[in-house]
Amino acid sequence: MFKAGTISQAICAFLVAVAIGGQGRADAPAGPDWPYVGGNAGGMRYSTLDEIHRENVGRLEPAWTFATGELNADGTGPTIECTPIVVEGVMYITTGNRVVVALDAATGEEIWRFDPHSLPYPHGLASGGVNRGCAYWSDGKAGGERRILHGTSDGRLFSLDAATGKLDPKFGARGVRDMRLELTPAEAKLSYGPTSAPAVWKNLVIVGYSCGEGPDVSAPGDIRAFDVRTGDEVWRFHTVPQPGEFGHDTWEGDSWKHRGGANAWPGLTVDIERGMVFAGTGSAAFDFFGGDRAGENLFANCTLALDAATGKRVWHFQSVHHDLLDHDLPTPPNLVTVEHDGKAIDAAVQVTKTGYVYLFDRQTGEPLFDVVETPAPASTIAAEKPWPTQPIPVRPPPLVAQHFDETNVTNIGEANRQDVLRQLEGLRYGPAFNPPSLDGTVAVPGFHGGANWSGASFDPTSGLLYVNVTNCPNIVTLLDDGPPSSKKYGTYRQLGYIQFRDHEGYPAIAPPWGELVAVDLNRGDIAWRTTLGEFHELTERGIPPTGTESFGGTIVTAGGLVLIAGTKDEKFRALDKSTGEVLWQHKLPAGGYATPATYAVNGKQFVVIAAGGAGKQRTKAGDKFIAFALPDTTKSGE
Repeated sequence: MFKAGTISQAICAFLVAVAIGGQGRADAPAGPDWPYVGGNAGGMRYSTLDEIHRENVGRLEPAWTFATGELNADGTGPTIECTPIVVEGVMYITTGNRVVVALDAATGEEIWRFDPHSLPYPHGLASGGVNRGCAYWSDGKAGGERRILHGTSDGRLFSLDAATGKLDPKFGARGVRDMRLELTPAEAKLSYGPTSAPAVWKNLVIVGYSCGEGPDVSAPGDIRAFDVRTGDEVWRFHTVPQPGEFGHDTWEGDSWKHRGGANAWPGLTVDIERGMVFAGTGSAAFDFFGGDRAGENLFANCTLALDAATGKRVWHFQSVHHDLLDHDLPTPPNLVTVEHDGKAIDAAVQVTKTGYVYLFDRQTGEPLFDVVETPAPASTIAAEKPWPTQPIPVRPPPLVAQHFDETNVTNIGEANRQDVLRQLEGLRYGPAFNPPSLDGTVAVPGFHGGANWSGASFDPTSGLLYVNVTNCPNIVTLLDDGPPSSKKYGTYRQLGYIQFRDHEGYPAIAPPWGELVAVDLNRGDIAWRTTLGEFHELTERGIPPTGTESFGGTIVTAGGLVLIAGTKDEKFRALDKSTGEVLWQHKLPAGGYATPATYAVNGKQFVVIAAGGAGKQRTKAGDKFIAFALPDTTKSGE
């Protein structure tokens, strides 16, 4: 008979073997290549490379820099949120202006570039034109077809020859697929297009869309699959179910009609072997008032598992019923393997803006830790019908604050505290899930999370999930906007995306405002947590580092490191993955508001990050991709 410890050790050894020995599989962790924005198809963001490790990471230095050339004369420019992909020594990036560039991954020298805006197109850009990367496809044959698939937020999908950057004439209309063709004429005029890299499964390219979740009528958020060779649509999954489809009854009356949102804007992950594609979906439009969409509103705010071949639903789990606070699922689930009840379980783990972490059996969708439907606050607006309960996991514990009141207002100074207490007068505040109001409601967690689009990374050798979280409340106030019309939903709109700050501009809640958290998925506990980022002017006052908001996620390596930028202080950091200790940091020329990648060329390991600045952090703009490596004189074992 095995003892429990022996079983655990055996499972751990099995997970390590999977991590190290499965390099030939598309769902194995990344090795010399980083062929997906998430490292592998399942978004694990783990690399088996270990040339850069705990003992030598302090010697990491810039190896090359590539400038996109997109800074304006006044120093402004678009933010860069791209995670590069690397295949066989070639790096593929997307710039802040959505240009695809192929680089020599060892030197940063440009090989080719493709500008989608060289082809005229009459539609605007969704979500400000953000783009988080591209996808790679090959036919698997030596010397065979290789393509870069690039979706732009104006609604186009491009297929490029990976070697030359030339459009594939057999795909769509001479290499371009207009994804608005299947929309109605009215829908085609609306904001619509992908902001995240598409997913690839066999000969399908699968796309989620940004389509708007505001008070104005928006395009449908359906998930769509296209033939990678022809561009023909193969299947479509209605994220707002049509009559006769599962979940249609979660929309009262005709509220499903012309309903936008419920979209997979954060991208998708894929279980290659099972033939399943996974999504995390956004809130239904309008995301701060739901009086005109009573019901649970499937498949908004859902972790979705679909059959990759057909688009049919396999399972779903809704983490927020009838969302009223823009608590999108901001990232697709990471596909991981964990130890649970003495067995190795293939799982899907979903991080959320609400700060909760949900862990599911990947095949069935059954939660591995109990989820309890818990009473939620009522609304003060008569027309609103909040769902009476919300699904709260018993484990792991929430990663950010779940209430805001006088007990946890800022403590960085008495004047700051008194200013926040003054602002609280007349506002509605208290627990999480407090619905918006006409007087103003403190939303905690805020619209940026919890977790955000930067998601999480997973170490298969330890079962630890690494996720950067923000702990900053918002204030949401509704304004009467008159009756619904063909151009807008409901009778209200919100008074902006207002962050709750003190008179100096710092978050109203007590620090930490930003953290990196390691979650033990095998046990459902927090392994460690540490503040992430700092305001140097506060540190100089003697205030311990508070952390900052972060946009851009983690990767984890076999060298014992977690690497992340994302913070407002514009630093790129390497931390000990076992303890959270910062082992190395580098001040970037602009904020690194993207997720890094790591790869190797001729045995030499690199780590690359986009330093584009600007964006939601409102720091100075940049136009650089910077690759770091050890000095040539430093050997792996030093």
